[in-house]
Amino acid sequence: MSSAYAEDLALYREKFIQRLPKSLTELHGPTKGVVELPLHVAWSGLSAYDLDNPRQRMGLYRTVLHEGLREDLPRYLNQELLLQMWPILRTLVGRTVRMVWEDAFPEFAARARAAA
Repeated sequence: MSSAYAEDLALYREKFIQRLPKSLTELHGPTKGVVELPLHVAWSGLSAYDLDNPRQRMGLYRTVLHEGLREDLPRYLNQELLLQMWPILRTLVGRTVRMVWEDAFPEFAARARAAA
């Protein structure tokens, strides 16, 4: 691996680390209804997600984890839903996102192991 590639990877990882909440209890987003994401989060594809639809709920969480800013996470993600969905959601997000969340919050890695 070239040093430039390794540096890019480290910067990419740092971007996601800086977006993390200090605690999962900060994630108090909605659990029902339709959620409209702002353009800076949903810049391509769907921008409105029905949380009562499991596929759309998974899509919303995947989009927010990848594109959301630090202040978006508490607004759109819910701690209980995120923990519940993690065993499947972790397979839909990129490796860096998955590793950052599981490193910061061991309960995610534990849920993934329990579901395996």
